[in-house]
Amino acid sequence: MTVDKKESAHAWQPRPPGWTRRPTQQTDTHRHTHRQQMGRPMGEEHEQVLGSLDMMHGGALGEKMGIEVTEVSARRVVGRMPVEGNTQPFGLLHGGASVVLAESLGSIGAMMHAGEGRIAVGIEINATHHRAARAGFVTGTATSLSLGNTLATYDVLITDEDGRLTCTSRITCLIRERVPSA
Repeated sequence: MTVDKKESAHAWQPRPPGWTRRPTQQTDTHRHTHRQQMGRPMGEEHEQVLGSLDMMHGGALGEKMGIEVTEVSARRVVGRMPVEGNTQPFGLLHGGASVVLAESLGSIGAMMHAGEGRIAVGIEINATHHRAARAGFVTGTATSLSLGNTLATYDVLITDEDGRLTCTSRITCLIRERVPSA
């Protein structure tokens, strides 16, 4: 879900499955294999974030859960996760697994937005579970709602392999200056 700039911040407009925003000069969209940002080389820190995504899959927990990040930019992050191995006792995708996927994707986007010498940490997340997923993969798409100097907020839509909405989440990250290690 995204907010149309011409509408009130309270008027949510869902987009049809498969809808994507076309890159503009301001969206700085790139795939995780593309190492340029708006036509100029990215800083070393962004290179490290993107390079480590291939190995980390969104962090140690994300790797354990099988999260695969497939698209990365400050405005949009896409990743998928297998249902198998992430289920609750009834064989359904665990709601907590959906939240881990949502927080991983939103945090990656916030780190990309934060820029060199800064970090982003999640401070709030919520989730609404709409339907169960029993097999295959779920795909999460984190889309920025607000990218400020100290806060970054993302809507995360999680769908099953048939494109049906399984979970809607919102994550807000705090952006801070990186403190040098002691």
